[in-house]
Amino acid sequence: MSFLAAFLLGPFSSIGRYRSLTFELSKREVLGRYRGASFGLLWSLLSPFLMLMVYTFAFGSVMKARWPQEAGINHRFSIILFIGLIVHGFFSECLIRAPTLITGNSTYVKRVVFPLEILPWPVMISALFHASMNLIVFALLTLALEGHLDWTLVWLPLVFLPLVLISLGVSWIFAALGVYVRDIGQVTGVLSTAMLFMSSALVPVNTLPAGLQRVFALNPLTFIIDQARLVALYQGVPDWVDLFWYSLGGLAFMFAGYSWFMATRRGFADVL
Repeated sequence: MSFLAAFLLGPFSSIGRYRSLTFELSKREVLGRYRGASFGLLWSLLSPFLMLMVYTFAFGSVMKARWPQEAGINHRFSIILFIGLIVHGFFSECLIRAPTLITGNSTYVKRVVFPLEILPWPVMISALFHASMNLIVFALLTLALEGHLDWTLVWLPLVFLPLVLISLGVSWIFAALGVYVRDIGQVTGVLSTAMLFMSSALVPVNTLPAGLQRVFALNPLTFIIDQARLVALYQGVPDWVDLFWYSLGGLAFMFAGYSWFMATRRGFADVL
């Protein structure tokens, strides 16, 4: 296999070679969160609903936030808000878990044959599972409040694809950084919160001053949230051109993150 082919297949070859291991680690990620809880996996449905109630009360009732609607379209504020929270929640789970992927599994580092590079995959798969549960809650809530679902919701997996690539890149970068800079774990929580409040999850970007619109547009979540709302609520199809370039950029970022991880992993055992 040529060097180029090995490089291009690198991020995916390990998960293909260690499918069973990846599945078991993913299952542990999902079930471990609810181990000992009385309601078990039911919390994966209850948690997003409770979270939505808190945000809806805070922004809709207390702060009297309103979302500008197009003529003939009138979605409830809670439904519009929920889509943004689902997108952010997926990315946030990958970001916050990344710094401890290696330091929290130091025994794996000492095993020469263990493929450390697969550790971000179970976290990403777990985040996808919880995003799927959130979407089930979203669908049930939309049916209950508005009486219908738009068929364009089927485009949502394609909208999520570039964010999956970016999240993998972020996971590899921060997993490696977490070994050498232990304080990075304290930063990711703040960074996650900043990315929530500086995205279109909570405020419509087109109502902001031009300068702030440019800042919000730099947030990688803004585009995904806007496209997710477009297909889930407004019966639209994704902006295929922008989605293509966004996916290409996400792919490049994923390869950059993977390359950084593989270049730095040689020093993990010495530091740990």
